[in-house]
Amino acid sequence: MPSPTIIWFRQDLRLSDNPALLAATERGGPVIALYVLDDLSAGDWRIGGASRWWLHQSLRLLDRGLRDLGSKLILRRGEAGDILDELVESANAEAVFWNRCYEPTSIVRDREIKSRLQSKGLDVRSFNGSLLAEPWEIETKTGTPYRVFTPFWKALVNSVTIAKPLEAPHRLAADGPKLDSDKLEDWSLEPSKPDWAGGLRESWQPGEAGAHQRLALFMSDGLQHYARGRDIPSQDFTSRLSPHLHWGEISPRQIWSALEHSSDALGNIEKLKSELGWREFSYHLLYHTPQLPNENLRPEFNSFPWKPDEQKLIAWQQGRTGYPIVDAGMRQLWHTGWMHNRVRMIAASFLVKHLLQPWQDGAAWFWDTLVDADLASNSASWQWVAGCGADAAPYFRIFSPVLQGEKFDPDGHYVKHWLPELTDVPLKKIHKPWTLDTPPSDYPAPIIDLAEGRNRALKAYETMKNAEAV
Repeated sequence: MPSPTIIWFRQDLRLSDNPALLAATERGGPVIALYVLDDLSAGDWRIGGASRWWLHQSLRLLDRGLRDLGSKLILRRGEAGDILDELVESANAEAVFWNRCYEPTSIVRDREIKSRLQSKGLDVRSFNGSLLAEPWEIETKTGTPYRVFTPFWKALVNSVTIAKPLEAPHRLAADGPKLDSDKLEDWSLEPSKPDWAGGLRESWQPGEAGAHQRLALFMSDGLQHYARGRDIPSQDFTSRLSPHLHWGEISPRQIWSALEHSSDALGNIEKLKSELGWREFSYHLLYHTPQLPNENLRPEFNSFPWKPDEQKLIAWQQGRTGYPIVDAGMRQLWHTGWMHNRVRMIAASFLVKHLLQPWQDGAAWFWDTLVDADLASNSASWQWVAGCGADAAPYFRIFSPVLQGEKFDPDGHYVKHWLPELTDVPLKKIHKPWTLDTPPSDYPAPIIDLAEGRNRALKAYETMKNAEAV
């Protein structure tokens, strides 16, 4: 019988369309499923609180799925390279397979591990289990990375054949050595005192089965309204697949395949495909510019005169800026670990433009509170809003939270759901309650005047431009 193969799970917590797992089963012999909680190798981007909650649920369900196939999930905590070295020796394994990660620290770690294990004669292979195309497969005619989305997406669609998803294995050979495993509960991924995860439990069903149930529900009830309805935060017309995608409970190829087998004449399918494209573009940017999570992609923004203010940042985080659409979004985020995409843009714009807070502070808060916190998408999206990223919105395009609220939440349903203290505010005033003769006593006044904030932001932008000219 062939020697054992270690399949190292990371952001691919599923059994179907898992190329590393399929390769391990095809090699023959026992398959050792491993997950390593490697806090140290993540550097400054260790997973945040909401993501830790999700990870706990997903690992528990992955283990259940593996047991149904005759195997189980081995849990270890520590430095991944050391753990793999020890496990290879104790299990007499001669192969280690994994699906690739693309965060800068993960790339450095994985290259070192692969090199060391290969030097010992092991069969070490990595696979693409997370993207439609590898970041190095798409390049401009001059051989450089893309910095604009539309030509990037056209190049990907026209040059890459999207493979069909792989089936899950029917059985895993598990008659290998007995191996110790940590207990998931001992990792303390879930909050205890206080237990703030009640809203997450109400809102989500993590795991591979939950991902496919969510996709099926969206395909039947949401897709037909997606292109027009995805900007309405009070309606459930977005896919809400982002956390499942981040943790690899479902793959982009599986979503693509579902869309290919659907019919649509209103542009909904192409719109959702393009949203998958933005995810691909974000990974393309992160791979080619590993400083993306911390540094401005456009260096001229290095001289931008931000005005860090802890109290303003806290007011924004807690959803008490006095602007209902912003505050509703921030409270939705805290309760559910997720925020509607249109509202994310509004809340982010308000922070970096009206309040002149550094985009990195907003990105850090989202990283800690989002169940779909993804280093590539989070970093690229915040830089896009701030105007300092690739294919970014111009800095001087400043969202008015009042106008945005009136346009995308015209009936006030979203605001009133998350801000019950505004329930009795008349519809005409719901997005500007401070203009009432008697404003609600339990809702804060605006933290900044919109005209003042806009003018200050434009002056800051001019200051940066003048500094660049000098």
